[in-house]
Amino acid sequence: MSMALHPERARISADRYEKMIETGVLTKYDRVELIDGDMINEPGINPPHSAITARLTELFVLSVGGSANVSPCSSVRLGDYSLPQPDLMLLKRREDFYSRRRPTAPDVLLLVEVSDSSLAYDQSTKRALYARHGVAEYWVVDVQGRRIYVYSEPTADGYAQVLECSAADTASPRALPTVQIRVGTLFA
Repeated sequence: MSMALHPERARISADRYEKMIETGVLTKYDRVELIDGDMINEPGINPPHSAITARLTELFVLSVGGSANVSPCSSVRLGDYSLPQPDLMLLKRREDFYSRRRPTAPDVLLLVEVSDSSLAYDQSTKRALYARHGVAEYWVVDVQGRRIYVYSEPTADGYAQVLECSAADTASPRALPTVQIRVGTLFA
């Protein structure tokens, strides 16, 4: 009696992925990120996405002062199989700006994805990943809907708190409540 064999998925570890970057197998021109062991192509960045990311970065830099590191377009290590590259992170302050190691979930005060063409993915796959690894607060900036979805209180099943902020609202990171972002200014 023969048994049918099914091929198994070969997951790439975060260590192996980082080695691919170090050795030049992956370069800055490879727009990929590692999600649960899979290399995922990231969509191209269009002008509205770039502009909103730049505005939000500037607002955070001007607002947080020395109380946090503002880290645009860098990666965060989440377990052994994920190195996502969110659009922006506020990280616990380190004088070396994480030059000796990548930040991990406990280092993240706020993680932000700007979603122009990836809203469904950012609100499903990415949200589940960030919650599962304990990222304290996650914002999805919905470019087309001109709003921010604020997710907090991570659990194994997702985020317990969800807040939708429209253009007339102000959003503040829980870890830095004095930082206030007027949502409408992002879409000007």
